[in-house]
Amino acid sequence: MSVPRTSDEIRQAFLDFFNEMGHEVVPSSSLVPAGNTTLLFTNAGMNQFTDALLGLEKRPNPRATSAQKVMRVSGKHNDLENVGPSNRHQTFFEMLGNFSFGNYFKKEAIEYAWMFVTEVLKLEKERLWVTVYTDDDEAAGYWAKHVAPERVLRFGAAENFWTMGETGPCGPNSEIFYYTGPIDPFTQPERALEDGPQGVNVSDDYNEIWNLVFMQYDRAADGTLTPLPFQSIDTGMGLERVSRAVQGVNSNYDTDLFVPILNRIQELLGDTDEQRAEKWIGYRVIADHARSATFLIGDGVVPGNEGRSYVLRLILRRALRYGKMIGFTGPFIAEVARAVIEKMGHHYTELREQESFILEALKREEASFQRTLDRGIALLDDLMNELRGRGESVVPGEQVFRLYDTFGFPYDLTRDIAEENGFTIDRDGFDQAMAAQRARARASGTFNVDAWAEHYRRLADDLPQTAFLGYDYAALEQVPVQVVAIVDPESGQMLNEAATGSEVELLLDRSPFYAEGGGQVGDTGVIETEYGRALVQEVQKPVPGVWAHRVTVVSGTIRRGEMARATVDAERRWDIMRNHTATHLLHRALRDTLGEHAQQRGSLVAPDYLRFDFNHLQKVSDEELETIERTVNRYIREDLEVMAEEMAISAAQERGATMLFGEKYGDTVRVVSLCGAGIGTGPSRYSQELCGGTHLLRTGQIGSLLIAGEQSVSQGVRRITAITGRAAEEAVRQQRQALRSLARRVGAQPDQLETRIEQLQQELAERDRQLQAIQSDLSWRQLDTLLSQVQEVDGVKVLAAQVEATSAENLREMSDWLRDRLGNAIVVLGAAVDEKPLLVAAATEDAVKRGGHAGNLVREVARVVGGGGGGRPNLAQAGGRDVDKLPEALAKVGDLVREQLN
Repeated sequence: MSVPRTSDEIRQAFLDFFNEMGHEVVPSSSLVPAGNTTLLFTNAGMNQFTDALLGLEKRPNPRATSAQKVMRVSGKHNDLENVGPSNRHQTFFEMLGNFSFGNYFKKEAIEYAWMFVTEVLKLEKERLWVTVYTDDDEAAGYWAKHVAPERVLRFGAAENFWTMGETGPCGPNSEIFYYTGPIDPFTQPERALEDGPQGVNVSDDYNEIWNLVFMQYDRAADGTLTPLPFQSIDTGMGLERVSRAVQGVNSNYDTDLFVPILNRIQELLGDTDEQRAEKWIGYRVIADHARSATFLIGDGVVPGNEGRSYVLRLILRRALRYGKMIGFTGPFIAEVARAVIEKMGHHYTELREQESFILEALKREEASFQRTLDRGIALLDDLMNELRGRGESVVPGEQVFRLYDTFGFPYDLTRDIAEENGFTIDRDGFDQAMAAQRARARASGTFNVDAWAEHYRRLADDLPQTAFLGYDYAALEQVPVQVVAIVDPESGQMLNEAATGSEVELLLDRSPFYAEGGGQVGDTGVIETEYGRALVQEVQKPVPGVWAHRVTVVSGTIRRGEMARATVDAERRWDIMRNHTATHLLHRALRDTLGEHAQQRGSLVAPDYLRFDFNHLQKVSDEELETIERTVNRYIREDLEVMAEEMAISAAQERGATMLFGEKYGDTVRVVSLCGAGIGTGPSRYSQELCGGTHLLRTGQIGSLLIAGEQSVSQGVRRITAITGRAAEEAVRQQRQALRSLARRVGAQPDQLETRIEQLQQELAERDRQLQAIQSDLSWRQLDTLLSQVQEVDGVKVLAAQVEATSAENLREMSDWLRDRLGNAIVVLGAAVDEKPLLVAAATEDAVKRGGHAGNLVREVARVVGGGGGGRPNLAQAGGRDVDKLPEALAKVGDLVREQLN
């Protein structure tokens, strides 16, 4: 067997090696952790195995291996600021891992690691160093069988005790380092001290390539360590770091994982090799952040202002900022991402499937950032001018933070521009404002573990598993069950009975009730014993395999251990199933119409409507919505068969089944297919999705689907709401009734209603024109009467009057006519137009030369009616709020003109 050299060969060799050692190869999960509210991003290979490590999930194979996509940009594992200057840090990387769930422990983990590193990768043994937790004599003893004791170093909890996050599985660990510096201290005497134990965990020449975590504890929110039900193994080998060791290069960025991306950056810039070497930090930042952004968007995260979306925006804008610094003058990030997809898309096929969506999202964010730069630079210029005027030369930290937090303007850009203009930055003030924001974010508790679920985790060992019967339509009738536990939802205490009026949670040995999950709401219904009756309000799964029926006891007493009759509200369930099967059709129709990027990002399946969220960067047009609706209803009319099959997740993937965003899947999955008449021997599958929900037997049972609305949910995510079945039928009935009622009111048949309405609109328009003509005629007839109201002020004729007018234009025409008729004059006319006061003032050239000013005049008059306005000396207009004060306002005109003329 040849020694693996490329990153692709190393990844495959790792998976093959552990597969030969009895490990199941498990695909990478999404960068968005499924079912884990404590993490922003998947930050370790073990995230998808948390339940198995906690003993909450029993896997058919207690050994697993994976190549996992990982992001570390927040919390304890935040590597963002190190990216660029460091040879070994990235925000995104691949974690190669092997896992044991109560099967093997330290001895085997250490032996497997040594075999792979020395026998498969053929790394030089004299360059390898090992660390263990300070008092882990057991691990140190196993290592002593492979390496010299002096090469096994001990460190404290900061280096050798691993935790996934603030809570969860954790334990002591052992790390393998590979020395990349000169092995012979005599060739570079000044480096001699680094070729020894004092360089481990200190010098960048000591490349940590593998972390073996001995999972023994579960850390609670208060820091308490509880022994896990069994001891497990979780290891993580960074593909970038081990590729650096195998390929014998100086940094992760010199491996074949980054070189093609860095070459694309150089090609886009047109840099020479010397210029590239000078700009090495910028090149690295852009390459790393482009990888992160590409993978995050491929997993459904789009740039935004909250949570994961905000982090994505942060790293993207950091890359764009570095792009400006190293010479990019136009858009570039999408082209760099294209190189990422070319390099990684063969293994992570979602990148190729989502390529158009990824590139479009990046282009939009880059354009948005350019607008942010323009706005931020203008704000910063104003701020510096203000400071300069006060004789100050330090930009306050809170103002720098405001530019950063409110307007997205990067700190380092503010600093650079400020220094170019002779200013310095109050960095302490900025850091304090940033710390205060982080404290507010922590206090908001966005990612806290749900206390209700914690009750059940504590009781997990004592809780019986629930057998779900709800896929059997016969279970919609009355089903015999046993009440095996009663739980107080507030305290988590186990009860023996629940009397009338109690709100408790019943656990049954088996249940026909669907527990809320996968976007589908839980069932409701009734649970009755011989001595009591309870209404089921909702059903949840607090821990895997356990159904908690939240009930209100409405009569008698329910006791633990009693036999009972469980009855699902069947009519409600059928409505839910219509909407759930319809979401699968809608998902397929969206991808057919908008493109394969339009993948599900969330849903709600309720009895009265369905809600479906999906990736799309712009509003879905009315024409597209009509096409989507027609497509779904065509699938309904084709009366496709709904088939549900259980299979290994690998078989589902090979078949091409859709896996939904944010869902966590086990080794065995349920695939729901909508099948039509096939060509040849097998059915034609219109849709295949991994789904645990309840469905119809055939799509024809949906009846029909009507799209009720489309809207934006967040940046890059749209939402469609729709109704089916009885709700759609009722909506059509109401619309037909409204149509018939409207037709009767306008004297037409329903099928002639549009023509009749157009006719009525034309008639109304004609009558409106006639009315305006009459009003205009009446307005002009006022003019002769108005001429008798002219007064003379210091030799200038002044006319101030309230008139009937239909519009501002009508009022201006009248004032112009009067001004021209009177000669040396100032005219102010007021009218109630649309129930609001309107004023127009006009002055002749002679009056203007005497000091008259229509704009100033009408502004003062308008104050009386609670408004304002202005304009040129010869013509101006104003409005107001109080039409009753028009006479009072016009009465002031004479005195105001006298003041102007004097």
